[in-house]
Amino acid sequence: MINATTAQIAANEEPWLEITTSRNFCDWLARENISLAFSTYQAGKVFLLGRKQDGQIYIYERSLQRCMGLCSTDNGFWLSSQYQVWRFENALKPGEMHNEHDKLYIPRVGYTTGDLDVHDIVVEDSGRVVFVNTMYGCLATFSDQHSFTPLWKPSFLSKITPEDRCHLNGLALEDGHCKYVTVVSKSDVADGWRNRRDDGGCVLDVPSGETIVSGLSMPHSPRVYRGELYVHNSGTGYFGKVDREKGIFEPITFCPGYLRGMAFSGNYVIVGLSGPRKDRTFSGLQLDSELVKRDADAWCGLQVIELSSGNVIEWVRLNGMVTELYDVAILNDVIRPMLLGFKTTEIAQLVSMDMGQSL
Repeated sequence: MINATTAQIAANEEPWLEITTSRNFCDWLARENISLAFSTYQAGKVFLLGRKQDGQIYIYERSLQRCMGLCSTDNGFWLSSQYQVWRFENALKPGEMHNEHDKLYIPRVGYTTGDLDVHDIVVEDSGRVVFVNTMYGCLATFSDQHSFTPLWKPSFLSKITPEDRCHLNGLALEDGHCKYVTVVSKSDVADGWRNRRDDGGCVLDVPSGETIVSGLSMPHSPRVYRGELYVHNSGTGYFGKVDREKGIFEPITFCPGYLRGMAFSGNYVIVGLSGPRKDRTFSGLQLDSELVKRDADAWCGLQVIELSSGNVIEWVRLNGMVTELYDVAILNDVIRPMLLGFKTTEIAQLVSMDMGQSL
């Protein structure tokens, strides 16, 4: 019995990427009434994952150099790239279609920040966009005149400097405000986090600066959902949650890959997995022994985990040129999305008009 559906993305007649999904993945998207966006800085691509009219998987991709952080909004999403952060907005009205797509995302606003190694992005209830400036070890926002405006740094960092000392990477909102961050270590020397990958990771409370939980291995993607604080203990392969009163990490599900990216829909969480990397950043971690123990290999893709049971109920697997993912976001009430990039003339030719104002 065939238990998967497969789609290929071709270039010059040869598929450079094969995407395989669990048999019922498209049905799950339909039940949740969502599509997904996910980023890979390794391949410099952002992917939109929806469904076709015949119920098969639908994939749309665009190139954006070193794209990482994703943050969905009511009408689009924010996405970071190597030296810019872009706001993509849907240009279609409700019920309107463009070439059989029900959403058309266009890069409307771009901020040139320089290479800050921007990781997670959030939008506070006030509308302020806050991003993790990993290179400088701080939370920051946009500046009309400069590359960024620093907002907060961990108390253990002696200064804001472009040395990626602790590898600040993840950011979570609670009640519409920046609340938690993840760091790989508390190092206060240039690139010091690389020597603390096994157990130097922490979740920090932003308002107080206090450590909520420590002893993690390269944690990423903190998120608060339905009153619980979830986080990836990426170096071990475990998705889990934090008991904030006891200060402990509670593993929920082991995933066969280096975990980054987390988004929620109903009783489910979608997580991103990255495959093996030969350099020292990903290798030599507990994840390696966990895979050996399970007679498994690391792979790249997405897994859908049921929160009530911790079971993986659906999955998406990528084979080919894409071997690492960074972030994933939910696109609500979307069936078949597309987005415009900068390499074709379509972005110049497609013009829409806002009739909502007058002098």
